Amino acid sequence: MKTSRRSVIGILSAGACVGLVGPAFAADTIKIGMTVPMTGPAANTGQFQTDGAKLAIEQINAAGGVLGRKLELVEEDDQTTNPGMVLAFSRLVNRGDLAVIVSSQRSTQVNAISEDIKKGGLPVFIGGSDPTLTQMGDPWIFRTRPNDTYSSKVMADFGVHELKKMKWAVIYSTDAFGSNGAKLLVEQLKSLGITPVLYQGYNDGQADLTPVVLAIRQAGADVIGTYTTYENDTALFARQLKQFGVTIPWLGSMSVASTTARNLAGPALYGVYAVPDYDASASPQAKKFYDEFQKAYKSAADDNSAWAYDAVTLAAHAMKTANSTDPIKLRDTLHAIKGFAGAEGTYNFDENGDGLRSYNVVRNENGNLVFIRHISFDK
Repeated sequence: MKTSRRSVIGILSAGACVGLVGPAFAADTIKIGMTVPMTGPAANTGQFQTDGAKLAIEQINAAGGVLGRKLELVEEDDQTTNPGMVLAFSRLVNRGDLAVIVSSQRSTQVNAISEDIKKGGLPVFIGGSDPTLTQMGDPWIFRTRPNDTYSSKVMADFGVHELKKMKWAVIYSTDAFGSNGAKLLVEQLKSLGITPVLYQGYNDGQADLTPVVLAIRQAGADVIGTYTTYENDTALFARQLKQFGVTIPWLGSMSVASTTARNLAGPALYGVYAVPDYDASASPQAKKFYDEFQKAYKSAADDNSAWAYDAVTLAAHAMKTANSTDPIKLRDTLHAIKGFAGAEGTYNFDENGDGLRSYNVVRNENGNLVFIRHISFDK
């Protein structure tokens, strides 16, 4: 696949020799591990995660690699389950030849391996947006998505001040991501003087969400705010809302905007607002990544692909800056990164390993996401 040099990567090895036969690489590769759902209900979104990471690696290798060596992706299937995640992460750590690991965007899965991350002694990039994941004193965790402290604030503010809605139904999946996101949304609404008329959870993979839909209608809600973990659940919820004639505005977390959910739900998601961390219109870097991803995979990039892409480029940037693949040096270098422009946004890591503090507001117009605004909470 033909690739182009990205200005935001900035990881050309000073010793790389580029001639007519291409760059000269050392025989051994720098290995980046990744846990990804290859099977189970999140397998489709897992493919986006894989493609985002692979695109970064292909571009980096084409531009000369890192420290005179190629990058190589080593994947393990987390099976979209917590036990599968524990096994997949253990297999990667026990290899003993990885520089970093790109792990899950599912907060419940990150929780499942939290103790293993502490013991593993490798920098681990995560996409889970539950704020508590980076508040446990673990110096090895680096989040390449913003956390839901910010998404809940954007969702509440937009729904109340822009849509002028006061009767909120807050719907959430009962795992770590959904429960904590919904709790934060309720807190933000209360700060605006609003108590939701409905606060209801559902189980991931629940076969029928009719009771939830009927509860929304019975409560007299005039807007829905959701934190839904899996795209298949999001699509089911969207279809059943239409089935029962519930047409009030809906503001959802990133799964509502994902390419997978939009493909699964089709017209049932038309008109829905979402608060994703990635949107192609948010920055020049976001647009560049979108175009390159579209060219490589003939599909629209989304959060699932963008955060994994940024994780790999950040890892490579840290290796070049530290002039090393030593885990401790990489960890300390990552914590010091400021002003790194990625597809998801500009990274300024803090002591907890949080790098981003911004979200976007978009609307699904006939299957396409229309950008409304980018909101940053960086000081």
